[in-house]
Amino acid sequence: MTTGLIPGGQPPEQRPTEAPMPQQRLDPAGPSALPALPALPADNRPRSSVITARAAASFEPVGRSVATARSFVRDTLQGWGFADIVDDAVVLTSELVTNAVVHAGTHAEVLCLRTDDGVRIEVSDHYPEREVPLQTSASPMASPDREGGRGLQLCAALATRWGVDYTPTHKHVWFQLNLPERPVGTRTAGPALPADLLPVADGRVRVAVLQVDRKGTLTSWNEDAEDLFGHPAAEAVGRPLTELAAWPHTPGTSTGVAEALQLSRWEGSYGIRGADGRVVQVYASHLRVRDTGGEPSTVCLLVRDHERAVLQTPTRVPAGDQSSAQDGQSTDPFEVFIGSPAPDDLDGLLQRTVERARDMLDGDSAFLLLATDDETELEVRASTGLPSARQRFARVPVEAGPGRYGSARMPAVHDDLSAVPGAVPLLGGTGMRSVVTVPLKVEGRLTGSLGVAAEASGRYSNEEALRLQFAADRIALAVESARLGELERLRRGSLSFLVEASDLLAGTLDRDQTLALMAQMTVPTLATWCAVYTIADQASDPYLSYVLHEDEELIDGIKSLLSKIAPPDPVPTPGARVWTTPGEVAHQAALRTSMRTLGLAGGPTHRITGGIGPTLATASAVGGETVVLPLVARNRVIGMLVLGKPTDEHFRQEILELAEDLSRRAALALDNARLYSERTAISQALQRSLLPPGTPHIDGVEVEVIYRAAGEGNEVGGDFYDLFPIGNGAYGFAIGDVCGTGPNAAAVTGLARHALRLLAREGLSGPAVLERLNSAILDEGDRSRFLTLLYGELRPQPDGSAELKVVCAGHPLPLRLRQDGTVTPAAEPQPLLGVIEDLELYEERVTLDPGDVLLCVTDGVTERREGSRMLGDDGLADVLTTCTGLTAGAVAARIMRAVERFASDAPSDDMAILAMRVPGLHHNEG
Repeated sequence: MTTGLIPGGQPPEQRPTEAPMPQQRLDPAGPSALPALPALPADNRPRSSVITARAAASFEPVGRSVATARSFVRDTLQGWGFADIVDDAVVLTSELVTNAVVHAGTHAEVLCLRTDDGVRIEVSDHYPEREVPLQTSASPMASPDREGGRGLQLCAALATRWGVDYTPTHKHVWFQLNLPERPVGTRTAGPALPADLLPVADGRVRVAVLQVDRKGTLTSWNEDAEDLFGHPAAEAVGRPLTELAAWPHTPGTSTGVAEALQLSRWEGSYGIRGADGRVVQVYASHLRVRDTGGEPSTVCLLVRDHERAVLQTPTRVPAGDQSSAQDGQSTDPFEVFIGSPAPDDLDGLLQRTVERARDMLDGDSAFLLLATDDETELEVRASTGLPSARQRFARVPVEAGPGRYGSARMPAVHDDLSAVPGAVPLLGGTGMRSVVTVPLKVEGRLTGSLGVAAEASGRYSNEEALRLQFAADRIALAVESARLGELERLRRGSLSFLVEASDLLAGTLDRDQTLALMAQMTVPTLATWCAVYTIADQASDPYLSYVLHEDEELIDGIKSLLSKIAPPDPVPTPGARVWTTPGEVAHQAALRTSMRTLGLAGGPTHRITGGIGPTLATASAVGGETVVLPLVARNRVIGMLVLGKPTDEHFRQEILELAEDLSRRAALALDNARLYSERTAISQALQRSLLPPGTPHIDGVEVEVIYRAAGEGNEVGGDFYDLFPIGNGAYGFAIGDVCGTGPNAAAVTGLARHALRLLAREGLSGPAVLERLNSAILDEGDRSRFLTLLYGELRPQPDGSAELKVVCAGHPLPLRLRQDGTVTPAAEPQPLLGVIEDLELYEERVTLDPGDVLLCVTDGVTERREGSRMLGDDGLADVLTTCTGLTAGAVAARIMRAVERFASDAPSDDMAILAMRVPGLHHNEG
């Protein structure tokens, strides 16, 4: 890939602004090829648009280029500050680059152009047979249900503008994404209000002023802070703010105290622990500053929570509404208080809504639930005044409870919850007695429920219900719009996530790496921790194969816990199901451990498996919701993916749906890795069975063999060798080459090697052995292959020499190296095997004197090439002349080094080297 970045570059060259109509034909090869399309939209962007920066990259026509192109576009747009449109741009780029490099099979150029209002991305390919299409009648776009041909449909759905430009040699598919409009805030004064509508303060308003250094330590604590919280300055200064902050006070505040102190500005509610141990609810404004030396710190202004109006940022009225306000037209006070949050700030909008509803009805708590997509359940999304955030994302059925009070589709008032136990499950155990709830509806559809509760009974009547319903009607449309926007962003982000996940999972066939990828894609994007169980076959129990937690220190504790409890049942039913066992067992074990530590007897009577010993941290880590998703591939459950949350946390339905999609892809990838591993093991076992079990020791003769099979993963090819005892002090040796390489050649290899051993041990001579082997090869019919073979019998002699009987059937001649350095052929060529039936062969006798070497090779050695050069028989003989005095092992090693160094490319043919040497009085190592 080549890239270039040119800040402030000029606009791109002028191209046709409207593409003619393509003919009814597809791009070459592939389901993602572009379908025939109607007339494409014109590029009607203003040509005066200023291109403030451009980035370009070129990608090779290989599959991995798609992932590289996605990363290039993502990094470019994030560097330009265009995070709002990154997901859409990545998805569109992935489709278009796939079509170019995978299906069209050409290089692809990606050009990113930045303007003031968005970005334009162009993807070009070089399909050489592309013609400029003629204009024809419009034809319908391909069905969105088909597997491929959706690249331009995605452009039409996601892009602001898009089009296709053709030239005789290039095709340019471009799309433009504009940044979403952001309302510009204006500084205005708050509306004039009667005195009885002003916020209530307790006498003198006290504003606590705290200053916190970059490490989160308090460096300043004023008198109002002492009055509000009871801590003297001398006691507070020097302590970390986290020791005093009860954070967060309400759910929906996703920012932690440490993160809030790092922000340039932050406002919100939380608590401060006073000297008496009670938590004082405060509204705070944090402003990050730096001193003259550049040292950053944070100034915190805090008031009591009900006096928030003192610090809260004034409501900003849109500029277009100022005239109507000045004309005396009334403004909805509820809408004024909520303000105009950012379009994508759903949590902020919901949190302001519940706080305003609580204040409006003078309640002690408030909560808001949003309906799920099927409107059968309500999901807790915001609350204030409740003990903790444990209810966030919890779900309750819409029609739960008796009578009209149980339905969220109409207003309801409960005077005393103690008289109707379980009427509002969310408030169980919170101390709330009376509650009023109203529905949020848009065009008659239930979209949520808003409630306000108080600790006293009988606080609310129908009048309060009407007031709250009026407020809910005013905010329902804004909430639904923000919810749909969040859902759309989640879905687009999910699509981008699944594209990346599929690419990663498809890039490996290693089982362990696939398991690791599954876990790393899940944590922390979808869950806090996960575990993967695998099932070898239908008769096997699930086996815990992998565990991952976002905090590495907790992995061992979770693994120990899961290994001591029964795994979940391998149910093939799709979807996530809750698994409560890990949380229950961890809680009970931690409770017993704590009681033993405190010296208390008793404890839970439930028997806990010994040896678990999880710490309190482990119990907290698995104490939230735990779900199990089956890993189903080819109609068989091959494992389970377990996802978990820490204490008091639940999964959102959107996350579970995304996890289900991921589990389907991961299951197929894991099963592919299993099948590949099994077939590789079978192949290697069969190949190893074709090799000799070992090289026998021969008294008075040194023997060395080097064997290299061509092709990745092959242990045996068309070349083979063997050395085996015949009897009466004689040994048979053979080196051969079957025509071709790979499994088919290896099959003939096995036939030849085993037939040689069997026939030689029957006492047949060398020519008789080869003639019968020739007949056996011809009997294979269409599966028969040509075979060159050098076969001989070796018999050491009492005088230190060795006598050989050799038959060379079409094979490279064996070379004899004498002690004086001369190299001569040790046999004459005869016909190869597997060609003619009536084969007449003869054997030749050779005597190896002490110090002599006999070198036998296959044609993979002599036919080693580098361009037009070939090593050849003469080159091999030249190398052998340098081996005088070397051992058989050193001779074979020197020949192999010479072959490898002769050419830079990896060998494309099998190679076998058999060196036999009769030791002399002296020899050198080399």
